[in-house]
Amino acid sequence: MSRSIALQNMLTNDGESVASLSMEQPVLLIFLRHFGCTFCREALGDVSKQREDFQKKGVEVVLVHMTDYDVANKYLEKYDLLGLRHVSDPSCAFYKAFGLLKGNFHQLFGLQSWIRGFEAGVIEGHWVGYQQLGDGFQMPGAFSIRHGDVKDAFIHKVASDRPDYWKLVEHCEIPQSVS
Repeated sequence: MSRSIALQNMLTNDGESVASLSMEQPVLLIFLRHFGCTFCREALGDVSKQREDFQKKGVEVVLVHMTDYDVANKYLEKYDLLGLRHVSDPSCAFYKAFGLLKGNFHQLFGLQSWIRGFEAGVIEGHWVGYQQLGDGFQMPGAFSIRHGDVKDAFIHKVASDRPDYWKLVEHCEIPQSVS
């Protein structure tokens, strides 16, 4: 499946396609690891801290996860992200369409991930949970989408990479601020 077909087929929890959302405003499409992953929780924390700023700038954040909507909503609620659009992809078909592969041992459990895992898990308080429905080997990524096209991408080299979400959306035509 191509990215453009994937965007058309990616329906959010409220039934909107990601392709149609991107026609109205820039979309920051964030593919998460499983909800038990420290780095998935860190990403949710990062989005939560920046959510209001994204809204003010007219950027729609859409999360992609590998579980059902009810489980996802429990985690989104923990991070004050209820109401954020999200896509359920338990088969990882959309992950694959966007070139997000399965991680190898180094990418998932290498020294860099252990060091960052301590920082994100213990120091920042995201901790480690058990693997929630989904593929524990699936790598994450983030994409900026505008008018149905991918404008920029961040493909994680290791699970612990931390994208600069604002850098991704700077390549999009951002509508007039919604102050």
